[in-house]
Amino acid sequence: MGILDTLFGRSKPVKPDLDQLFGVPSAALTLEAAAGFLPTGLGSVCFAAVEGAAFVQVEQQVRALLDADTERGGVPVEASKDDYGYSWLLARHSPEELPELVNDLHAVNSELEANGFGPQLLCSLVAFRNREGQSLGLVYLYKRGTFYPFAPMPGGGEKRNSPLELQVNAMLGNDLRLEKDLGRWFPVWGAPGL
Repeated sequence: MGILDTLFGRSKPVKPDLDQLFGVPSAALTLEAAAGFLPTGLGSVCFAAVEGAAFVQVEQQVRALLDADTERGGVPVEASKDDYGYSWLLARHSPEELPELVNDLHAVNSELEANGFGPQLLCSLVAFRNREGQSLGLVYLYKRGTFYPFAPMPGGGEKRNSPLELQVNAMLGNDLRLEKDLGRWFPVWGAPGL
């Protein structure tokens, strides 16, 4: 960063750090102890699909990688598109297999990044739920290298439990690199797994 950047208040964008995903199991222990949230075993990756054979081939490689354990009882990955046209891959594990779920999410992100499709990656999400039925997603923003909590209100509709999101954000400061700009805490309505 040069002196002009400093004078004009410009900063370099944060580089994605996919290894931040490996902090989720530690954050899960904090969430369970402090707020009663347990992993659901569901996690998803969102990306903007692009036209072309190269992208289709990489997407097929990712699905084959995640589906490799289906012969041993694993659940195949599910692909879907949301109302905004973004593609989602949903991975399923038992709730006790959170590290394996995180490995799958990391593998999807890494494979797309390694094949030059990093700019298409938007976010990854790991789902949690408490005994009262409140859903909570820990959302990893690929382009920012940060996490934020997303808590839709139970019962449907597009309302957020903002006090819970702020509470969870305060809890996880020692476990994850959290997004400080609340304006970037985008709602992910209808995200697979949440």
